[in-house]
Amino acid sequence: MVVFLANRKNLQSKRLHDRIQNRLSREFDNVRRRRSEPREAGPYRVVGEVNPQQYLGDSNYPATVARIEIGFQLQTGDPYEYYWFNWIEPEQNLLVGWHQDDTHDDLGPVHLQVNDGSMAATHQSAQFVDSHPLDVVAHRLAALPDAVSAVEWENGHPAGLDSSVSVTN
Repeated sequence: MVVFLANRKNLQSKRLHDRIQNRLSREFDNVRRRRSEPREAGPYRVVGEVNPQQYLGDSNYPATVARIEIGFQLQTGDPYEYYWFNWIEPEQNLLVGWHQDDTHDDLGPVHLQVNDGSMAATHQSAQFVDSHPLDVVAHRLAALPDAVSAVEWENGHPAGLDSSVSVTN
């Protein structure tokens, strides 16, 4: 794996998202860069599709379709980039994602969020990774299977995270 630790001040948004697209193409299908929707922060998202049973190595996993969406906003009011790293399962109305933004200051600069559809089921503080965005992508990809596996379910809906599993790093 190549880690880019070059000067982050020289990052260009389109080029960064193209590099993320190249990185995700190794593990995900139909990987593409798209412009962010008006309700989304940052200029781009990289989206890829995957079969969660194969990706997680669990043939009993209840979903067969998932997508990953990653986006970075480079110019912020903070000395670091904002990002959104989401695993989305439409069949189960599940979103698990790390968000480095200014929406939950009480949790620090990064939080891990679980949504049931468009409603947040839980938020918790997560480790701040002060590194080049491609290194952040590698770090979050490595932790993704544990985060998805840690989701707790109640009556068929995501309800939180198993506190015995360390998924905030």
